[in-house]
Amino acid sequence: MTISRYDVRKLIMNSSPFYSELLKKRDVKFINQYTTPEFSKTAFEEAQDFSYSYHIWTHGDRLYKLANKHYGNSELWWVIALVNSKPTESHFQIGDTVLIPQPLNRVLEAFGV
Repeated sequence: MTISRYDVRKLIMNSSPFYSELLKKRDVKFINQYTTPEFSKTAFEEAQDFSYSYHIWTHGDRLYKLANKHYGNSELWWVIALVNSKPTESHFQIGDTVLIPQPLNRVLEAFGV
């Protein structure tokens, strides 16, 4: 079963005048977008009680590779990014310690997934 970060997010139709030029160029009336997730302060407080594996960021590392190695699912890369407060690989530097939260079911539950 695939667990997506989009499973609990609402899909909205964005037809804002701010995007009028973009919409016109694409010959569309609106763009479907997911709402921005909001995580409760409680979820981050619970994160302090998770168990963690540690990984030292090296050349060639990718969040999806770490997720696949530790969770068996590359689509869960966002869990590692969220817990480390680094949304993309470009936010990590060689030598950084990456926290891999465990157990996965508890982590997902804390973040409402």
